[in-house]
Amino acid sequence: MTNNQKGNSMAKRLISMMVIATASMWALTGCDNATDSVDATEQTAETASDPSTPAADTIDWSLVDSGEKPADPTNYKYPFAIDSQNVRDYADYFKVDAATAQHNLTVSMASNEALSKALDQLSETYVSHELTDGNEMTLIIHTTPDVAASRYDYVLSDDFAKGLVLPIVIQPDGKKGESKVNPHEELVE
Repeated sequence: MTNNQKGNSMAKRLISMMVIATASMWALTGCDNATDSVDATEQTAETASDPSTPAADTIDWSLVDSGEKPADPTNYKYPFAIDSQNVRDYADYFKVDAATAQHNLTVSMASNEALSKALDQLSETYVSHELTDGNEMTLIIHTTPDVAASRYDYVLSDDFAKGLVLPIVIQPDGKKGESKVNPHEELVE
């Protein structure tokens, strides 16, 4: 095995371990039984116009809002150097440029902040969530069908990613998220 092959194998293991660790943290956060609930009197335009349709719960994004102003990602001082091994490995693995990899690594590591605030309102309507990779990282939260679909650009407030934006999408499809990495799957060298 050449040094390059060893490096690629090691990079895949590192990324897999990062994804598994992040998923584990999300699973623990997802077990939070919040006492806050969504005001059921709020309705979307669709449900308000049809009296035979029961009202859907709507997330109140003002309760999720961090109060931070969005930062300019082009001039942002990221905690990962653009030429660091982590950034290069992420870019190679997800087939994105280095700037996108640098941004996504930072946002993904701070995403629990946004998830926990959304889960405070979703409580028992929460089904699963996923964080997309690629050119626009998005936190997709799958809920039961009685929650109204919505989208919100959350501005992170934690010092690690302060000012970076993480789009959140509420999808009331009742779908369990699919893990991109199977923790029981053995990595092939």
